Amino acid sequence: MSVSDTALTDFESIRSDNSAGSSANTIEIPLRGGDEVIELDINQLPDGEEVINILTQEVAPLPVWINIALAYYKKKLFDDFEKVLEEAKQNVSNLQPYNEMDFLHLLDMLAIFCEKRTQLIARAATLFTSGDRITMYEQKHLLGRAFYFIHEGEKLNQADNQLNFVLNQGSPVVQAYLGKACIAFNRQEYRNALAFYRKALRLQPNCSPSVRLGIGHCFARLGNSQKARLAFQRALDLDVESVEALVGLAVLDLNEKTQESIKQGVQKLSKAYNLDPTNPMVLNHLADHFFYKKEYDKVHQLAMHAFHNTENEAMRAESCYQMARALHVEGNYDKAFQYYYLATQFASPNFLLPFYGLGQMYLHRNDLEHAAIAFEKVLKAYPNNYETLKILGSLYAQSNKLEKRAQAKQLFKQVTESQPDDVEAWIEYAQLLENDTSGALSAYLNALNILENVQLEVSPEILNNIGVLYFMKGEHIKADTFLNRAYDRIREEQLQEEEAAGGMDGEGRVSHLQYPAPLMSTSTANAILELHRRTTTIGSGDSASASAGGGDNYYHDLAVTVRYNQARLHEAMNRPDLAEAAYKSILLQHPTYVDCYMRLGCIARDRGQLRDASLWFREVLEVNPDQPDAWSLLGQLHLSRGEVEAAQRKFERIIRQPKYRADAYCRITLGNVWLRSLHHHHYHNRYNANANQTQQQQQQQGRDKDRRRRHEERALSCYKAVLSADPRNIWAAHGIGCVLAHKGFINEARDVFAQVREATADFPDVWMNIAHVYVEQKQYTAAIQMVRECTDTLYL
Repeated sequence: MSVSDTALTDFESIRSDNSAGSSANTIEIPLRGGDEVIELDINQLPDGEEVINILTQEVAPLPVWINIALAYYKKKLFDDFEKVLEEAKQNVSNLQPYNEMDFLHLLDMLAIFCEKRTQLIARAATLFTSGDRITMYEQKHLLGRAFYFIHEGEKLNQADNQLNFVLNQGSPVVQAYLGKACIAFNRQEYRNALAFYRKALRLQPNCSPSVRLGIGHCFARLGNSQKARLAFQRALDLDVESVEALVGLAVLDLNEKTQESIKQGVQKLSKAYNLDPTNPMVLNHLADHFFYKKEYDKVHQLAMHAFHNTENEAMRAESCYQMARALHVEGNYDKAFQYYYLATQFASPNFLLPFYGLGQMYLHRNDLEHAAIAFEKVLKAYPNNYETLKILGSLYAQSNKLEKRAQAKQLFKQVTESQPDDVEAWIEYAQLLENDTSGALSAYLNALNILENVQLEVSPEILNNIGVLYFMKGEHIKADTFLNRAYDRIREEQLQEEEAAGGMDGEGRVSHLQYPAPLMSTSTANAILELHRRTTTIGSGDSASASAGGGDNYYHDLAVTVRYNQARLHEAMNRPDLAEAAYKSILLQHPTYVDCYMRLGCIARDRGQLRDASLWFREVLEVNPDQPDAWSLLGQLHLSRGEVEAAQRKFERIIRQPKYRADAYCRITLGNVWLRSLHHHHYHNRYNANANQTQQQQQQQGRDKDRRRRHEERALSCYKAVLSADPRNIWAAHGIGCVLAHKGFINEARDVFAQVREATADFPDVWMNIAHVYVEQKQYTAAIQMVRECTDTLYL
């Protein structure tokens, strides 16, 4: 045991500074709630259970547990050493705040201690190797080595080769067939395993009852419960105290799930427990039974007992899982996490329930990345598992990575195809498809049809979202219908809450509103309708519901959202007076709702009332001086007046904010401002040019040329910055084409414009710029043809 001794001594030196007040012969245990300590003489250590009780009662720090365990180890009290470390490991979440490295050392010490048990196996390997030097092909030697390889678990091929060698010698050997049956079973080749068990049974009909147990397990795995029962019963007839046969029969009874069969199954487990109260298989099955009876204390006792009575990792994984899910149900999530995690460390590749539970614990900790990893393991083994598909879809949907969101769409597509009546799945799928208006609308309509078919009330949020999506598709009549339905449902909910509250009305109520984010950015100077995020989906919610505190405030806030959307619809249906009245009505109740100010400014701008528009936009800045959309709208207003420098200052004001430094819209607009100044100076200089220029005028032209070059570079820099962040941004690419044309690189500009037109045909500017390029190249027929194609294609 020299390796273990050395390693544990190393741990002692690591821990020696954790008990500064301890002397060489004593360890101090601090008393809870005071400065007093208990001194433990390491030369006269008491019983391990007594020390554990003291440590638990005083909630001693983890380093104290470790030092006491090492003291027992030095005295060769190995059972007490292991008990102290195991107890510390089980209760680590209840101890005082501990360093993770301390816990790591504890786990490593236990691992090294357990390693000594493997040394006997290592010695067996050495002895088999020594035997090979005497004779390598003696039958019993080969059988012994083969079963040694089977025990190791990772050398089944070598074991199989040795057994084949024995069988190829001519005479059949029962032990070789049993070994091959064991190998086939572990490879999940149950039919082959059954064939080998039968061969062994034919050779030796009066063999051990355990052969019948193997046959029973093969039939059970093949789904033939009737023959499995016969095999287990025959094994029990041959050995009336066969715990394994009783457990096999009990499991078959429990799986029938009738009241009588469950009763018989529990009776058989009880009989097995009376025969062998330390059998981990019996203890785990009893723990499973008591879990469903909700007797969680018994689950803890039985599973813990099973864990400590086996070194088989599969059994230990089952024990940890039983403890974990009992703790999970009881709400002890920290301990449940520990046991789920421990179960995954022991579990075989086919035992995936601990990973499912571990994923749930990561969700509770809001660790979405590790939760996804756990559920991915489950989905890999069960790719059509409905619950896992749905959970992973929801996790991926919350990711900022495009590839994860694309995976979420595929998962929810799979969920909705397998369970087309799952309303929650359709709603989450719709939310993922919000950039695909038709797809999102189709998903919401499916959810709506399901709810209406089962005569359940449809939430106003769903009706609002359907209305918004119809608006985005340009189907304004349908949008109007659904937005009105949404508002009517809100009024119903408000009336019901008022009745429930004794008829109290909501007059004079102050709403602390946090408005849901619009579906699309308003940085295009065109505010879009609000798509309400709250749905009935588990685990989802929105800022409005959270901020409103539920109840009346929530529906009041939701009503504001719908009224805003209705106002936007009035604008789209050319009813600006109704829209204006709606926005002003909202602002009377919520004077910080800045989107209303911006829409009022846009209405005034479209009427040609530029001064009024400017005043409305500046109202936004009174609420939030850094509001980028307001600055953008003011910038656009200056551009419409030809005030290029003033517009430039507005957009530079936006990108000076760190948050919007890389904003694509602002960068592109600023590039357009520089381009516009180029256009202005170009034609101004051409108009003033004459043959008799003075020297002063020539100097001025030189300065203008320098300024033009600077402006070209600044515009190009703006477009390049956007294109480097988003190589598919067609507006930035189009801007680069314009700069190239200004610089005189006509062919290069034409190539860029052609690529942009290939990317999208709905961009009239690029068509006209290609026509301008043809004019510069004196290809007038091609230019005329391009203009005609533009007007015919885009209905200009």
